[in-house]
Amino acid sequence: MTRPRRPDPPPMKTNDVRIAVAGTAAWAVALVVLLIVGLPSDDRWWLWVCVAGIGIGLFGIWYIPRLQAARARQEAARRERETAG
Repeated sequence: MTRPRRPDPPPMKTNDVRIAVAGTAAWAVALVVLLIVGLPSDDRWWLWVCVAGIGIGLFGIWYIPRLQAARARQEAARRERETAG
């Protein structure tokens, strides 16, 4: 005989934009370090890895608030449908 399953805990609230900013800053620091140190011509692709990381991070900083707002609207609409019956 199995015990009844306990309900799932609510999702943790996090500041996802701050995480994206920190990651973007880390890629920017890595780019600056690579530019200062200098790379052999065979390893120049690392610069583009850093640039891609910065670009993806900037996209995340722009996109995350929109995603969270859409999820909040969807949750509010779901709650409204449930209370309306």
